[in-house]
Amino acid sequence: MATSDTEKSKLEDAARAGWLYYIAGNTQDEIAKKLKVSRATAQRLVSLCLSERLITFKLEHPIAACMELAARLTDKFSLRYCEVVPTDGVAPTSVTGVANRAAALLESMLRAEKPAIIAIGTGRTMRAAVEQVPPMDCPNHQLVSLVGNISPDGSASFFDTLARLADLTKARHYPVPLPVFLASDAERQQVLKIAPISRVRALAEKADLRLVGIGQIDQNAQVYVDGFVTRDELLEMLRLGAVAEVTAWAIDAEGRIINGGMNKRLSSVPLPIPANNQTVAAALGPSKVVPIRAALIGRVVNGLITDEATAQALLKN
Repeated sequence: MATSDTEKSKLEDAARAGWLYYIAGNTQDEIAKKLKVSRATAQRLVSLCLSERLITFKLEHPIAACMELAARLTDKFSLRYCEVVPTDGVAPTSVTGVANRAAALLESMLRAEKPAIIAIGTGRTMRAAVEQVPPMDCPNHQLVSLVGNISPDGSASFFDTLARLADLTKARHYPVPLPVFLASDAERQQVLKIAPISRVRALAEKADLRLVGIGQIDQNAQVYVDGFVTRDELLEMLRLGAVAEVTAWAIDAEGRIINGGMNKRLSSVPLPIPANNQTVAAALGPSKVVPIRAALIGRVVNGLITDEATAQALLKN
């Protein structure tokens, strides 16, 4: 009989608790804090890890290798938050596992009693993460977008995640009701002075959590494939040294924001560098290694959710 998703998730939590207890040497109070569960739940998870023989003299579960990679990434890039999921051998670029952990991070914030501001980016991985968030009633929290929600043709962006997350959580939400890219720098400067727009941006800058994707800037850049920029504009960004984009802000290999090109017309909320509040990127795949490394080196993000293969590539140099 196939293991249900609930059972699989419970075993993964038990494996995490077991690794923290038996290998990393954490107390049950420390485990409870790190996994954001009660002490009693932490104790039960450690016991389950043992009873299910996930651990003997070593942790017999793929999550052990993932947690070791996460610890190494944390040390190498001085991260505040890091999770690594197993790579899907059948579909190595599948975002399902990464989206699941991103959803778990969102859920842990949303279930907390303390009111929080959660800022979120757009894109396929963000959309997949939001779709895994269970329905809940969270009126005390605020959700704010980091990116404009209007596509080049004037329609609402298909990958806008804010409205969907608000539907699921009943939290008050604040979109950026602008095209991702405006016609010119002058138009951008004028539009950003509008009071409701400036208030949304101010709220986003105070976010307790920023959850974002990372895109590559190359011939297959999503902002180009999806029609947000022209080929000439893409080539200009490449000439300026862009290798990645975070909430559509183009950055170079050292994580520095490109001064020029499409960044001059961008309506996205500014990136504080180095990242101040918890800023977690969810991304994976061979094409994302250089972009992720740039964001980590430049301290554009201080948290990462990725898969084993990507983590190993990031640790090679």
